[in-house]
Amino acid sequence: MIHFVIGGARSGKSAYAQQIVEQLSKGKTSPVIYIATAESTDEEMDKRIAHHKNNRPEGWCVKEVPLDLVSQLASCSDSQVILVDCLTLWLNNQLHYYPEQNFDVLFEQLCNALNNCKGDVVLVANEVGLGVIPMGNISRRFVDLAGWLNQAVAQVSTRVTFMAAGLPLTMKPQETA
Repeated sequence: MIHFVIGGARSGKSAYAQQIVEQLSKGKTSPVIYIATAESTDEEMDKRIAHHKNNRPEGWCVKEVPLDLVSQLASCSDSQVILVDCLTLWLNNQLHYYPEQNFDVLFEQLCNALNNCKGDVVLVANEVGLGVIPMGNISRRFVDLAGWLNQAVAQVSTRVTFMAAGLPLTMKPQETA
């Protein structure tokens, strides 16, 4: 099962994703794999990382994976529950270190890894396309890439939940009348 949790900054995405992971991991013997994609770049980011570390349950196996997410997902077993927090920071890292790469290929590789993953995966990402259009070229490119990444991951996900003001809205699967 692939559950994609998306929303704006401070919308409650990470807390909600952790609740899902805690439910999925009940009764499993292997620890939750928490894939953290953030990199420490300044004091403000250090505070954000510390906030996430303080809110993370004890006993989870943390993997700091700022770039090689595809390989990390490929190495997981079928009994594991995996939380990726977050795809948007992973994309930022990719754009920073490898700006000339083919992002279509990268997104396809990620989606293939997700489809081949035997365990349950919960992914967190920011929805960055609902606000003001950025003025700079690199900022607009990031917003475009984030939108395309989110669309690709939503397509392969079993469930998609949009978070706003701490409230979950199920987008996929949609209930039928």
